[in-house]
Parts: sequence; C-alpha cells; structure tokens
Amino acid sequence: MEAKNQGFLKFMRDAMQFVIPIYQRKYSWEIEQCQQLWSDILRAGTTELGGHFVGSIVYIADNDSHNTPLLVIDGQQRLTTLTLLIAALSEAVGDDEPHKGFSKQKLKSYYLTNPFESGDAFRKLVLSEVDRETLFAIVDERKPPDNHSLRIAENYAFFQKKLQETSVDNANISKGLDKLLIVYVALSRKEDNPQLIFESMNSTGRKLSQADLIRNFILMGLESEFQTRLYTQLWHPMEVSFGQEAYDKHFDSFMRHYLTMKTGEIPRFSDVYEAFKRHASPKIKQSGTKALLEDVRYFARYYCAMVMGSENDSALKTAFHDLRELKVDVAYPFLLELYQDYDLGKLAKKEFLEAVRLVEAYVFRRAICTIPTNSLNKTFATFTRSLKKDRYLESIKVHFLLMRSYRRFPSDQELKREMQSRDLYNFRNRSYWLRRFENHERKERVNVDEYTIEHIMPQNERVSSGWQNELGGEWKRIRETYLHTLGNLTLTRYNSEYSDRLFKEKRDMSGGFSQSPLRVNQGLGQVDKWDEEAIKARASMLAAQAIDVWAAPVVPDDVLATSQAQSSKTSDYSIENHSHLLNSPTRELFEAFRNEVLQLDPCVNEEFLKLYVAYKAETNFVDVVPRAKQLRLYLNMNFSEISDPRGMCRDVSGIGRWGNGEVEIRFIGLDDLLYVIGLVRQSLESQLGNGEDA
Repeated sequence: MEAKNQGFLKFMRDAMQFVIPIYQRKYSWEIEQCQQLWSDILRAGTTELGGHFVGSIVYIADNDSHNTPLLVIDGQQRLTTLTLLIAALSEAVGDDEPHKGFSKQKLKSYYLTNPFESGDAFRKLVLSEVDRETLFAIVDERKPPDNHSLRIAENYAFFQKKLQETSVDNANISKGLDKLLIVYVALSRKEDNPQLIFESMNSTGRKLSQADLIRNFILMGLESEFQTRLYTQLWHPMEVSFGQEAYDKHFDSFMRHYLTMKTGEIPRFSDVYEAFKRHASPKIKQSGTKALLEDVRYFARYYCAMVMGSENDSALKTAFHDLRELKVDVAYPFLLELYQDYDLGKLAKKEFLEAVRLVEAYVFRRAICTIPTNSLNKTFATFTRSLKKDRYLESIKVHFLLMRSYRRFPSDQELKREMQSRDLYNFRNRSYWLRRFENHERKERVNVDEYTIEHIMPQNERVSSGWQNELGGEWKRIRETYLHTLGNLTLTRYNSEYSDRLFKEKRDMSGGFSQSPLRVNQGLGQVDKWDEEAIKARASMLAAQAIDVWAAPVVPDDVLATSQAQSSKTSDYSIENHSHLLNSPTRELFEAFRNEVLQLDPCVNEEFLKLYVAYKAETNFVDVVPRAKQLRLYLNMNFSEISDPRGMCRDVSGIGRWGNGEVEIRFIGLDDLLYVIGLVRQSLESQLGNGEDA
C-alpha cells in the first residue's frame, strides 16, 4: 500500500485512466453535495489559501506507474463530480484561458480525454453502466442517450448554470480547482486485501449501504471477465427489477428478509452485511459465487413481485397490495419461501393465495385485538419449520391454530367483539380496512381512494340540538363511546355536502345513503333514526362480515387434534429422574425458581429431559442443570447481550455444557432469586422479540 498527497489536477493529468468497477454503486451525489463542492472551490479561488483538501482516492494498480488504468474503489463520487465541473468549465471558457492551463482544449486534453489514444483508452474517466454513456456524451458534447443517468445530467446542468451566473469569474473557479489537494492510496492486488480495506473505510464515516458492501463482497475479488459476466447477467438485472430509486431504498430490506428466511435468524439492519458474509462464505466454497448470486436473484424477483408490485397474476397482485398497505413486512421471510415453492410448482396458486390471505388476516386480527406485535418477526422467521410440504396449506392452517398466548390467531368471537368497540377512525390502516370491506369478493373493484371517510354522527364538537334530540338524553355518552367506531363510519364522495346534517337529510338527499352504490352503505336507506341502537346494529352487522373478509383458518377437528397431540408430546422424564432435585436444599431452590419462571408469560412451558430441565417459549430460553448444592442455569442468548450489574453471569461459549446458550448462572441461594429471574427474563424477551422492530 502506498499513500501520498498531491494536487488533484496533477493526479488527474498524470494518470492514464480511471475505471470505476462494475460492482461499485452508481454515481449518487445530489445538488446539495455539488453546491458544497462549488462553494469550497470558489472560496479557495478567491482567497489566499494555499490549498483545499477534498478527500482521498483509493485505487488498485497493476504496477507502480500510472500508465495503466487505475481501478477506483473509493473516491468515485468526488472524482466524477469534479470531472463534470471541468467539462462544464471547458464549455464555458471556450478558446479563452482565464488561468494558465485552463483553455477548453487543455482542459479536455489533460483531464477529460487521452487525445493520443483510441478506443477504450481514449477516456480519462470510465464509469459503469448508464453513468458511463451519459458522461461520454457530455465529454463528446453530444445528446445524452435516452436511458441516461439523471444524477450525471442534473449535476452537469447545475455546474453549467453556476458558470453562467454574472457574478462568477471563470478565473476564480480555475484557481480554486488548481488548489484542490487529495490523498491517493495505491493498493496492490498481491500485497493488499482491497475488500478489507474497503470495509475499513466504510466503518470510518463514509458509509455505504449494506447493498453496496454485499455487491462488492461478491464481485470484487473475481477475475475481470467473470466479474463482468456475473454483474451483467445477474446483479444488474436485479437492480433493474427494483428500479433505480427503489433499489437504494429496498435492497437492504430484501437482503435482511432473505437472510432471515435462509438462516432463521433476524439480523439487525446495521448487521446485514456481516450476516450475509457468514451465510455466503461457506456457500461460495461449496457451490461457487455464481450459484449464490443466482439464488439471491431468484428471491429478489419474488420480493419485487410482492413488494414492488411487479406480480403478473391479478389475484396475487391484489393480495400483495393489501399486505403492503397493512405493512406486513415481518411476514416476507415466510412468504419468500412460499413463493419459491409456488414458482417451482410445489404449491398451487390457489393454496398460495389462501396462505397470503391467512397471513393478512392473522396480522389484521391481531392489530384489531391490540395484541403486541413485537414477536411477529420471530413468529414468521421460524414459521416454515412447522410446514409439512406434502400437506402444505393444511400445515400452515394447523400451525396458525396451534399458536397460543401472545402468538395466537384471534378467534372469530374476539374479532367481532373488538371490531365493534375499537377506534377505527384513528386506526393506522383505516383506508385499508374500509377498502377491504368494500371490495371483498368483488370482481369490479371500487377505488376507495376517491372516497372520504364519513362520520354518520358528525365529528363537530358543537353538537346541534337536532343531533342531541336524535341521540337522546345520553347523547354525550353515546358520542364519546361510538363516534370513531365501526358502526358510525362509512365512505362517501359527498362529505362536504353531508356536513353536519341530520341523519334523515343525509339519507334522503341527492347522492345520500339511500342512493349509495357502496356495499358499506347498504341498509342505511332503511334506518329511520340514528341513535345508539342503530349504531350498535350496524357495527354488529359489519363485524359479522369481517369474519369472512379476514377469515380464520379451518381444518377438520381430527386433523387438528392429531397435530395438537403431536406438538404437546412431552419427554418420558420427570423430576424423579433428577436425583439432585430429590434432596431438600436443591429442591427448595428449584421449586422457588420454577414457580417464578412459569409466571413470566403464559407461553412458557416446562420440559424435563435426561440431563436438564428446559423452559421454553418458541424454544429453550433457560435450561436448569441441577447439582448437589446449586442450580446451574444456562440462558440461550449471546453473552454480550446480557445486562448483569452484579456480575453473576459467566461466558461459557467455548466450554462444554449440557444446557443451551452462552450465559451460565450459578444459583445458590434464595436471596438471589429475584435478581436471577430478572436475568432469565432478558433471555425470554430476547426470544420473544421485545424491543426489536416487528
């Protein structure tokens, strides 16, 4: 590795060519960054400052000279932006030379082209893909291609406009450019590891997305021709399927869902790259880079169908749209695997569609019933472990029905009860649930976005005497209780016309409820008075419909009973098989401990095994190994994650043991019981997903 400081223009002039590898992210600087660079250059050109540092450029060179193309792995953003400014300046100065060496001909010959070279070597800076052709068109002073880079074109136009301002002196801009300083870092393929250096730079403030890091990890070390082929055939089509803007926004999320599906573990957003390396490294050794990238490409296509709206089948497209509106991101790891099996013909379209609708119903019912969502990510991350793919849809239904406590699928009775009493006007998905009500099983769908929500009993706090009479003597209580609930809400295009009119006026006027073509308004034309009884009756009717709109899974009783028996099967061991629990001191300690643990959450189960006692939610969160005078507890979590002010925990990640997890606690006396339970609770909450984004 060689690092030197140098004037930017000398560095550009001395180098034969700069090439941006295909795996690097596209040019992404926006006007804000260009404005800052412009201001810095203008200030440098109009003051006595000796120089202005603009950053570093890191490249890989095949030899010690600059006579071969330099492969830029960091610094392409400022290198490209300064090239755009030089191109705009060359156009602005023409044949003039406001500062020595800054005529159009010299600017082009020194910094934009290699005039004595031809073909690929003619260009000074070679970008990747769309960016490349757009920059070439600018340097050649010709019309840009139809599918041009918006960032390149916009930023070039920005500099053109700046140079046309009457207050700008081209000499000052030229002097400012002449004062720019950089540090260049030359790497050798034989002596340096460009990927590790790239990661190190990314950890020191110049942040790249997880997608950028993953792309570089996959492609950087490959032979050039193979690298180009993989990028062209697999990676770039994946970028195109996301779309230029959406790729930057969605790819990191896709990769997180992909890794969750593959590993059953949910990486933090900031750890996606590290998780991908752990997953990918053995895969690359086993099957090669191409096989790994093909797998990612397939699942990216499934993800785009669900999340980006690219699904071709109309029924599935609608179902995926509903999931997006409901914001069911946590289910994507589960649905990615289902989509692959659907694509491979292992799951029929009808069954896949029903499974998607079950996911939707599950999440919506839980939201209506105010069941905390912080465990949903773990629920779907491990869902496929329970699938029986020879009875695919049935096993999905059974698993939904067998989940208990915080993971349960709310029953029809629970949904009906909560649906009638919830504040649905301020519910975060109100446009979603109204649209689903209206369009359930409709072939000709109603665009609910063209309608507004109408309160039949008005929202206006200044309740008119007419509405007070309509509602009766307890009008204040009725209004407070039912204003934003299901029975009082509907859809209309006549919101302003309805205003605060009395119910009969809203019903009978032109365009009123009695003439409404909407399903959600059916029956309102036959109601004579809008009071508590009418609101409750309509709520009950719509809540009954909700059971069909967000249908619960149904399987034969014998199938459910058999599956329930299998899932609840316990081991053949009991407390009698643990000799250390038969003596009084340890038994007393154990009974006190088990009583507290079983009260942590209704989902906690106890299972006696041969060597230890397991306490489970989704899986073991604490294992108890009885000893003669103590209990050794093993928490199923990383030692780095435990909060233990008293220092009772020990890291046993590299030590043989009977229980699961890296954290050991030696529980000796009842005085420590509450503190120990606090430690155990951390393991349970980690498993349930408390504190994580759902």
